[in-house]
Amino acid sequence: MLGIGPAQPRCAYWRVSVQSWNRPIAASPAEAALYDEGLRQHMLRVYNFMLMGLGLTGVVAMLVAASPAAMATIFGTPLKWVVMLAPLGFVFFLSFRVDSMSATTAQAVFWAFAATMGLSLAAIFHIYTGASVARVFFIAAAMFGAMSFFGYTTKRDLSKVGSFLFMGLIGIIIAMVVNIFLGSSALQFAISVIGVIVFTGLAAWDTQRIKEIYAEGHGSEQLTKLAVMGALSLYLSFINLFQMLLMLLGQREE
Repeated sequence: MLGIGPAQPRCAYWRVSVQSWNRPIAASPAEAALYDEGLRQHMLRVYNFMLMGLGLTGVVAMLVAASPAAMATIFGTPLKWVVMLAPLGFVFFLSFRVDSMSATTAQAVFWAFAATMGLSLAAIFHIYTGASVARVFFIAAAMFGAMSFFGYTTKRDLSKVGSFLFMGLIGIIIAMVVNIFLGSSALQFAISVIGVIVFTGLAAWDTQRIKEIYAEGHGSEQLTKLAVMGALSLYLSFINLFQMLLMLLGQREE
């Protein structure tokens, strides 16, 4: 089962100490306007990276799921464990090595991660009906979009909420490991419900943190890497929200 997958580490990038304001306090109106415009462009870049990553994941997943030979090669052999664990490796690698990478390399690793996630998610596309996957995707997109917009616009500090959600994430991971041995449908249902709540909340928290960390960026190289890491964080929240909703609402193939 894919479950939480690569959302387990919340990216070393978030460990950076940031200031709690969204624009320079003593800025003139012109400086504040310039800062806000830069922030909007940065957030647009983050969302573009995220959406392109999701698009790449979806294309790879559909192509693999439509090929019986590819499915047999990947999921009918021990190669499936490599495919399922590789995205987690990419996340760890990108999170802890991004400072020493160039922006171009960081983007390349992100695209490789997104493609590998597509290989992993092919199992879902194979198990659930196409209509079911599409329906749940749009539900997840609506929920994610609403919460990300809230995180972008709210003046409330979500740091305490983020800490609570992170504890919930750890609880989900532990429960999923336990359920590997128990195989309890009731526990799986509870995990899915709690997972929807946690990953929906993380969409708002991640978005606010991306805004705050933007103030730390200097130069196009660093800002590009911040955009890549922001896209990775939002991608993880969305893809795991999608999987949790699919386990609750998805219709399996007959």
